[in-house]
Amino acid sequence: MSRVVYDGTPIECEPGDSLAIAALRAGQHPARGGTLCLAGDCGNCSAIVDGTPWVRTCQTEARPGAVVQRHPNGSHPSPGGPEHHTQVTVRHRSADHVVIGNGDSGAAAAAALRSEGHDVLVLDEAAGDEVVGVFDGPSIIVRRNDGIEHFHVHHITLATGAAEVHPVCPGNLMAGIFTPKAAAKVRAAGVDLGNVVTVGAELKAFHGEGRVSEVELADGSRVSCDNVIVNLGSAPRDVLARMAPLVPVQIVGPAAEAHALPAAPQEGVLCPCGKITVEDLDGVWNKGFHDLELVKRSSLCGTGTCQGAVCMPHLRSFVADRSGVEPKPFTARPAARQVSMAEAAAGYHIDTFRRTPLHGEHTKLGATLDKFGGWFRPWNYGDAVSEYWAVREGVSLGDVSTLGKMMVSGPDVVEALERLYPNHVHDIKVGRSRYVINLNERGHVLDDGMICREGDTRFLLTFTSGGASTAEMWVRDWVETWGLKVHVLDRTVSHGAINVTGPLAGELLRRAGVNDDDRPKFLQHRHIDVAGIPCHVMRLSFTGEASFELHHQIDQSVELWQALMELGAPLGIKPHGLQALFGLRLEKGHVIVGQDTELDSTPRRINMDWAVKLEKDAFVGRDALIRTASLPDERRLFGFTMDGPAPLEGSVIRVNGDVVGHVTSSWDSPMYGHAVLMGWQKRLPHADVVEIDGREARVSAVPFYDKEGARARM
Repeated sequence: MSRVVYDGTPIECEPGDSLAIAALRAGQHPARGGTLCLAGDCGNCSAIVDGTPWVRTCQTEARPGAVVQRHPNGSHPSPGGPEHHTQVTVRHRSADHVVIGNGDSGAAAAAALRSEGHDVLVLDEAAGDEVVGVFDGPSIIVRRNDGIEHFHVHHITLATGAAEVHPVCPGNLMAGIFTPKAAAKVRAAGVDLGNVVTVGAELKAFHGEGRVSEVELADGSRVSCDNVIVNLGSAPRDVLARMAPLVPVQIVGPAAEAHALPAAPQEGVLCPCGKITVEDLDGVWNKGFHDLELVKRSSLCGTGTCQGAVCMPHLRSFVADRSGVEPKPFTARPAARQVSMAEAAAGYHIDTFRRTPLHGEHTKLGATLDKFGGWFRPWNYGDAVSEYWAVREGVSLGDVSTLGKMMVSGPDVVEALERLYPNHVHDIKVGRSRYVINLNERGHVLDDGMICREGDTRFLLTFTSGGASTAEMWVRDWVETWGLKVHVLDRTVSHGAINVTGPLAGELLRRAGVNDDDRPKFLQHRHIDVAGIPCHVMRLSFTGEASFELHHQIDQSVELWQALMELGAPLGIKPHGLQALFGLRLEKGHVIVGQDTELDSTPRRINMDWAVKLEKDAFVGRDALIRTASLPDERRLFGFTMDGPAPLEGSVIRVNGDVVGHVTSSWDSPMYGHAVLMGWQKRLPHADVVEIDGREARVSAVPFYDKEGARARM
C-alpha cells in the first residue's frame, strides 16, 4: 500500500485510487466540503496538487508521494509546496469527425459515422482524454498524461452525457454529501459510508459541525446519518457545447435532451466555486440586473472552475422564478478544466525582447548582445574604444532598426502634429526634418525623435526604441480624441534602419552609388538607392559626426549591411554598438529619454526650452508649462567633467557632504582623456565643484564636443 500527503499528513491509498477516493478512504473530505460528484463536473474536490491549484482530485491518480494541500479558507489559492516544472510536450493532429464521449450515445454516434465511411476519432475521459476547450476553427484542446494535443477537426459530435444536480440549501457546503453516482464509486472502491440517508426534492437543510450529522426534510423532520446521498435528477453536461457558440457541433444523447430545472433555490450556496449564495443573487437582482448574463457577471456566479456546471441549473431556475421566463444557458469560457501555465503555453515560445533583421550579422561579427529598449542590441563588438574612433575619424555602421517609425497622413495631419508637438510643424518644408520632443499633459518629456515632411499631407515620425509602442498609442489616442482625419501606420518592425556615420560617411555613400548632389544635406531627407537598395536617407546626427540613416524594407537589411561593410572595408569600416554610441552622444550632450530624464522632467529642466514654442495657441502640455513657468527651478540636468575612471551611472552627487543629485550618464572619453558625465543636481549658488565617488568633479557646459556642430554638417 502506497501513501500520499494531505495537508502534511501521509494517508494510505489503494492501487487505482484517485486522490479524492484516497481522502475518503481515510475518512476525510478531499477538499473542504460540499457535494461530491466524483465525475469532474464540480470543483468541490479541487485542491493544490504538487504546487498546482484547482486540480480535480477525483480525476487525479493517487501517485505515491503526491503532495496535496486543500485550498485555503477565505482566500485565493496560490501554489505551495514542491512544484513540478516538467516540460509539457504538444502535438498537433488533424481529424475528420471527432466524437467526445464514449458512453452509449457516443458509441452509437461513432458507429453511425463509420458506417457512412467517415474517419472517426473518439475522445473519452475514461481513456485519459481530458478535453479542456473547444475553439473556433474548429479545434479541440485535449490534455493527456503525456502532454497536450491540439486537434484540428472538421466535424465535432458532443456525447458528454448528463451531470447530476447538486443540492442548494442551508449546510450544503458540509462534508458527507454525495450524488448517487459518486456514492456508487465510493462503495465500489470498498469505502464504507456508514449510516446513509438518501433524499430527493423533500430535502430542506443539512445540519452538523463541518460534517452532516442530520438531514432536515420539508416536513420539518430530521434524520440522523453519517453521509447523505442526494438524488435531484440531472442536467445536460454542456460546458463544451456552450464554449464556442459559433462552432457547428452536433450534440447527441443526454447532453442534448431536455432536463427539467430544479425548484428555485431559496437559501444556501448556489455557486460553490465562488461561495455565491442565494442572498447574493437577491442582492444583484434588486439592483436591476435581471438578464442571466448580467446576473452572472454582477454576482460572479458561474465564473469559477466548473464554468457553471454546478450552478447553471439553479441560476436559470432563480431567474425563471423571478422573471417568469426560462433563460437560455450562458456562454462558457475555456478552459473547461484549469490548466497550468506550462500546459497553456505548450508549443509556444514568446521572447519579449525582439531581434532586429541584422541580429544574425551582429552575432557573426562577435557582438556582445544586451537588452535595451525592448530589443536585443549589440553592446560592443569586442572593442568599444576602436568602435568610437571609427566614428570619430573614419566610418562606422550602427543598427538603428529599433527606432520607432510611424507614417502619418491625411487632410488634418498638419493640425494634428501642431497640437501634438510643442514646436512648429506647419513651416517644415518638404524634404526637411526637425528634432522634436513629445510631452504629456503635465508638460513632462515623454519621448523625442524627428519629424520628416514627405509631402503637404504626409510625414514620417521617429521615436526612441523604448518609446515606440507608447508613442503609437499616444498619437492614435489624441487623433481619435480630437476627431481629426489622420491615417497612422506604424512601420517600426517592417522597416530597418542603418546609420552610416563618421567623417568618411559621405565617401562610403559615394562608393555605394550615391552622387554628391543627391546626398541630403544636414536635416534633409531623400529617397535614394544605396548599393542598389531603395532607402529613405535621413541626414541627422546623434553621434556628433556626419550621419545618414538609411531606412529600408527589412527583407533587404542583411543585403544592405553586407554591401556597406564590403564597400567600406578599404576605409577601415567598423560597426559600433551601444557602448560606443552612448559615449559618442554623451560627448555631444544628447539626452536619452528615460535615462537622462525622469518622470517629471520638463523641457526647461533638461535645457530644451528652445524646443518649445509657447506662442503656439495649443499643444499637449502647454497649459502645464505655462502654469509652472513661474515656479522656482530647483534642479536641472548638468554636464560634469572629472578625472577617470568614470563613476557608475546612478552615483550620488554631493556638495559639502549633502546629496544634491545623481549621475545619469558617464563615459571615459578616449578623446579628452578624462570622464564626461551628465546628471541631475539642485541649483545651488557657487556649486561649480561637486563631489562624486569621493572625487572632485566640475560642472561643465555641454556639449563637450564640437560646440558649433560643424562636424555633423561635413
